[in-house]
This record gives sequence, structure tokens and C-alpha cells, in this order.
Amino acid sequence: MDIRYKQRFENYERSFLLLKDALNLKNPTIFEKAGAIQFFETTFELSWKLLKDYLNYLGYQVKSPREAIKTAFQSSLLTKADIWIEALSDRNLTVHTYDEDGANEIFEAIKEKYIVVFEELYHDFKGKL
Repeated sequence: MDIRYKQRFENYERSFLLLKDALNLKNPTIFEKAGAIQFFETTFELSWKLLKDYLNYLGYQVKSPREAIKTAFQSSLLTKADIWIEALSDRNLTVHTYDEDGANEIFEAIKEKYIVVFEELYHDFKGKL
């Protein structure tokens, strides 16, 4: 059972590092921003599933992203639960956002807020493993 969250972390790490590289591009084109948003979606999915797997390992039963975030926050695995919930909301919006302005807003939120919590999660689990 404990191997599951370790394997999930390896996938999270790859996705997180790709997202981080994409955000470091200077003057990204709309296509590069779209790629970064896709990396955000994947990184978010892997982050909540990593939390779910780890929480299951600890004996909690969680099934949804919101439940994983709340339980992880209550268990002191996460800080800044409000930013995680915003990330969940924006991840849900990215599926339905087709205009450039909306994409730019989400891209900026990824750069300013979400990468910070992804980074914290990355270092926390890197330390656990």
C-alpha cells in the first residue's frame, strides 16, 4: 500500500518540474501558456491523488479532491487550504475556458499562487521519501 503514494510522487515530481520549467519561460506565447495550463491540470490531478494515497496509507478514507485537501489540511499535511481550494476551482475552469483572457488569468494565478503550494508539497514529500 505504501508503494502507491511513492509511485504517485514520482509522477507528481515529473509533472511539477515540467510546470516549473514552463513558468520560467520569458514572454511565453499563447501556445506556451496553454502548455503550462495543461501541466497545471496534470500537476493538480497528481497532487490530490498523491494526498489521497498518502492519507489512505495513514488510515483515512478520501475519495474526492476537495475531501483530500480538507483532510490533508486538518492533518497538517497542507498549509494554505484556501489556495488549494482556489486551485481546484481554477482546475475545473480550465476544462471550460476557451478565451484568451480567461486563460491568461489562470496562467497568472498559476505563476503567483499555485506553484508555491505545489512547491511546498513537492519538498514535503521529497523529505518523506
